[in-house]
Amino acid sequence: MKIDLLEPNLTNYERKEIGRLLNEINKKGKIFESDLECMWYLLDLVWNEYGCDNKNLDWAKINKFYSHPVWVLNTLFIEQDNISMMHRHRISEWILRNNIRTVIDYGGGGATLAILIAKENTNINIDIYEPYPSEFALKRVKEFKNVKFVNLITRKYDCLVSIDVLEHVVDPLSVFKEMIDSVKINGYLIVANCFYPVIKCHLPQTFHFRYTFNIFAKMMGLKIIGKLEGSHAVIFKKEKEANVDWKKIRIYEKISKTLFPFIEFAAPILKPMKRLIFK
Repeated sequence: MKIDLLEPNLTNYERKEIGRLLNEINKKGKIFESDLECMWYLLDLVWNEYGCDNKNLDWAKINKFYSHPVWVLNTLFIEQDNISMMHRHRISEWILRNNIRTVIDYGGGGATLAILIAKENTNINIDIYEPYPSEFALKRVKEFKNVKFVNLITRKYDCLVSIDVLEHVVDPLSVFKEMIDSVKINGYLIVANCFYPVIKCHLPQTFHFRYTFNIFAKMMGLKIIGKLEGSHAVIFKKEKEANVDWKKIRIYEKISKTLFPFIEFAAPILKPMKRLIFK
């Protein structure tokens, strides 16, 4: 993994910690199949350094983890990784094509997507809602008049984007409802989830949603437009303000959790059968 430690927006602390992490790889002589696996290893390394546990959640420790410069390193990695950038380019291109004027990037991290959009159209205003904004990210958005970080969401937007956020939170459905509430009627949500155990900060209690998330989106009143080509994101449309039946949703959530191990067991068997039937 080649990272430019001379990047001018890095603080001395961020530069020092990123350098330390990269040296850890060299010292241990670990060999990774890809830079992505290397990045996952470093995220888990810092998670372990803080003594975090994804089953017994200590948020004092976890908050320190999410504030660590390893996430700045993750941003720098994303911006040199072809697949990661392809996903963000497809999202940016969709927004630019669809007469979107206001965007909220929920959990926007290092502002990679916001900067992509801002460079292409200065008339689109992008707010980034990020609970753990780095000094690096705050500094780099200053050159863009149409991008800013926000501490609270106090308005409604034409489009919300959420890339790999909900697998990090205790109650994805409540957070998703907050996302929906921040979007105008006839607005869009572009949501990419990774409900898989690729890194330790992905909470196991969320993994069952990999099969049922779209069901809950419809229960919350959204229309599924479809998967965004070239990305792992799904596009939803908010056609009305829906009254959410939380009692019903929580019952379905329990069913989703209960069925998850059985679906996981059956999935490898059913997938080739589905290909044979529908080819």
